[in-house]
Formats: sequence, structure tokens, C-alpha cells
Amino acid sequence: MTWSGSEVGVLARAVSHAPSVHDTQPWTLEALADSAELYERSEVTLPHHDPGGRDRMISCGAALTNLELAVRALGWDTETVEFPDAARPDLVARVRAGGRRETTETEVERYAAIFRRHSHRAPFSLHPVSRKTLRALADVPAEPGVQARVIEPRTECATLAELFDYAALVVRDDRAYQRELSSWCVGPRDTTLPWGGLVRADTHVPDPVTLTERLMQEGILMLLTPDDGRREHLRAGAVMEQIWLAAINRGLVASVLTQPLHLHEVRAGLIERLHLAGYPQLFLRLGHPVSTSGHEVTGEQAHRLLTGTPSPS
Repeated sequence: MTWSGSEVGVLARAVSHAPSVHDTQPWTLEALADSAELYERSEVTLPHHDPGGRDRMISCGAALTNLELAVRALGWDTETVEFPDAARPDLVARVRAGGRRETTETEVERYAAIFRRHSHRAPFSLHPVSRKTLRALADVPAEPGVQARVIEPRTECATLAELFDYAALVVRDDRAYQRELSSWCVGPRDTTLPWGGLVRADTHVPDPVTLTERLMQEGILMLLTPDDGRREHLRAGAVMEQIWLAAINRGLVASVLTQPLHLHEVRAGLIERLHLAGYPQLFLRLGHPVSTSGHEVTGEQAHRLLTGTPSPS
């Protein structure tokens, strides 16, 4: 088979809607005869926020999930190989279209959710996400070696608050980090949620007791991997996006928090104090929106996105 022009457009649109660190979209998509290749753009660098490129690879993992969903939404099975060419380390994944297959209802729903996903850095509603829902979302991952762990409010939020508070103060006073942040983030300034948004030089950082109380009102998943290489970072990003899309279809909103984990003492403190059997890669904050806004992609609209059919007037 050979991708048609409209099919290539479907793949590209899905990938372009993946979340990425500071919205840098550090990937390139190349459509071949019967496959699509995802490349890391290593020239997209954030030396103060992401010195080792971990967030960049997590972003590529999220793009990979969207790419696989788009191929399946087009009615093809997927055969994915991670880092298929040792001579080309920037080639992070090759997704080959296998045989024809019927798209499942879950795949259609998650594909449609790609176009409704956004980072929600505002406060959540006072109606908390149930523990049952959080556990169900934690069971979503299909990637080997990635664990989604529910943060327990009563026993673990105080530890998170102490370490997040420390990280926020370090970043707030880091002038080089703040210059880099200003050069990439030109949108509205958010100075109200330092544990869930971006910490700027004028951000008010709440004390650990207040922060603990606020964290206890949120649903938080932590993604862990047994090792800490590029493959694990890619898979963590893929799982993050899988969970995020599943959460959207449950009426939830979310945002990702990675910045504190770039401080060695914070990451090591989490591993030690929470007795983690792996490396924490990111936190996914989940909650109910205060109010619904924006338009959602319905099943009919998802079909139009796939086929290129114009919207009715």
C-alpha cells in the first residue's frame, strides 16, 4: 500500500496535536510507502529546563501514541519498532501499516480526543476524581515497563509538597532558567499554580502545608520506569498520552508536571521517601473542569478529519 495525500494529512494532524515540552514539537514525521517514521529534532534544546533531553523524548512518545492511533483510525493494524536503526539515533520509531482491520470503538474515541486535549493549568473543580477512576486510568498503559502509580493523598502528598516547594524556589531564583522560559513561553502568564504550571520569577510559592492541602484535592498519577534511558522516556511519553486521552473521554482535564524531576535531589528524594521501585518520569494532574468550554470533536467530526470532508455550512 501507499499512503494517499489525505491519509498523510491525517497522520500529520494527529502528530501535530501531541503535547510537547514548552510546545516545541521536537519531532519530524516522514511518511514512506507503507510506514511512517518519527524523528527526534535534537536541535530543539532547552539546556536549563531539559538538559538531558528527557522531556524532549517524552514529547516524542506522546507523538508516537497519536501516530499509532491515526494509523488505526484509518483502518490499518500497526507494527511499531522503537529505535529501528542503530546508525540513526534520531529515528525514534517506525510505524508500519499492517493488514486491514476494523477500528475499535475505544480507538475511535481516543483518536477524537486528540483534538480536544489541552493542558489545563487552571484550578480543577471541587469535585474530586474518584479513586476508582484514578485506578482505572492507571491500568490503561499498554507499554512494557511503564507503571502508572496513583499518589495517595493522605500519606504521600506532604512529601510531594515539600519537594515541589523546594523545586519551585530553586527555579524561581534561577535567572538562566527564567530567561529560557521567557524565550519559549509567550502565552498568558500563569502565576497561580506553581505546582501545576510554570514557575516564573514573580510566582508566589505557597508554603508546604498549603501546598499539601491543594495537592490532596487533585488526582495525581506518577509514571515510573525500571531504567532511565531514551527508550524508557519514549515509552513514558506514549503512556502519558494514552492515559490523557482516556481521561478526556471520562470528562476529565489534565496537565503534566516534569520540571521538579530535573533536580537530582528532588528525584532522588522521591525515590527514597516514597520507596519507588523505578525512576519517576512525570506527574499527570487530573481533575474535573470548573466549566466546559471550547468545542469537542464528535464522532462525525472525527470522520471528517479522517476523510477530509468539509464541515456542513
